[in-house]
Amino acid sequence: MSDKNNLTAVTEFFLLGFQINKSLRIFLFCLFFVIYCGTIYGNLLIITLVSTSKILHTPMYFFISQLSISDILLTTDIVPNLLHVLLNNGGTITFIGCMTQFYFLCAPEVFDCFILAVMSYDRYVAICIPLRYSTIMTSGHCVILSIACWLFGFTSILIFFLKMAELFFCGSNIIDHFYCDVVPFLELACSDTFTIQLEIYIMGIPNIFIPTTIIVVSYTYIVRAVLRISSSTGRQKAFSTCSSHLIVVSIFYWTLFSVYMVPTKGQTVTMNKILSLLYTVFTPLVNPIIYSLRNRDIRKAIHGKLHNHVIW
Repeated sequence: MSDKNNLTAVTEFFLLGFQINKSLRIFLFCLFFVIYCGTIYGNLLIITLVSTSKILHTPMYFFISQLSISDILLTTDIVPNLLHVLLNNGGTITFIGCMTQFYFLCAPEVFDCFILAVMSYDRYVAICIPLRYSTIMTSGHCVILSIACWLFGFTSILIFFLKMAELFFCGSNIIDHFYCDVVPFLELACSDTFTIQLEIYIMGIPNIFIPTTIIVVSYTYIVRAVLRISSSTGRQKAFSTCSSHLIVVSIFYWTLFSVYMVPTKGQTVTMNKILSLLYTVFTPLVNPIIYSLRNRDIRKAIHGKLHNHVIW
């Protein structure tokens, strides 16, 4: 205990970001700035359309709008600071700032896991038991499910967050990343991190594997139901209602598992940063594009708004 008292506590950290030449950093700054603006605009467009267009007042689109809110929170938590780091070839962040950034990174991720599971259940009810859809997926039930997902996201990670806040840092304060990610953050701790690492795997069971199981089981029943449809047109129509959701689920879980679940041995720091960029910067941009391009109702709502604006 006396040794610990003699050590100087680290109160702020230095994010290295991408140690590249100035011209490339400026290019990346411009690229990520445009992507950030596009992400905010695209997701706000989805939220506005779902709120104002009557044809989008259905459970599926309500859940899509909730996913858009989560994407805005996630990208706003990461990208503005990333732009600062790129512009200055690195940047300092306080311990509190680091913990706050980490919390608002993890909470939307956990929310996404659960809301994507709810969306798969919604598709299961619509395709497998359509006659009961209106009684099961009522507006009240949808709001309750959405609130439950938000609560899971922001409370389940709170225990882990409070445990990390007790860590003691006394050595190097350099984080070789563009945000406060859990692995490089824990590597700098002078105190024991075994309990926290154990909590990460324990929390992974309810927060990742339970939603994943719901998605897999739901689509197993969906595929079985669709294959029993006699007409090819009917099968194609049924699958088309799920295609956008499946693409979003695939992108989300592929990037998430690539960064956090796949062993990092042999994986370079640069590769880890690139994979992190995929789900913190590019995925929130891609989600509204996928739903807009592959969804007839959303395209119709956009055309309706544009038509009304032109007339006005």
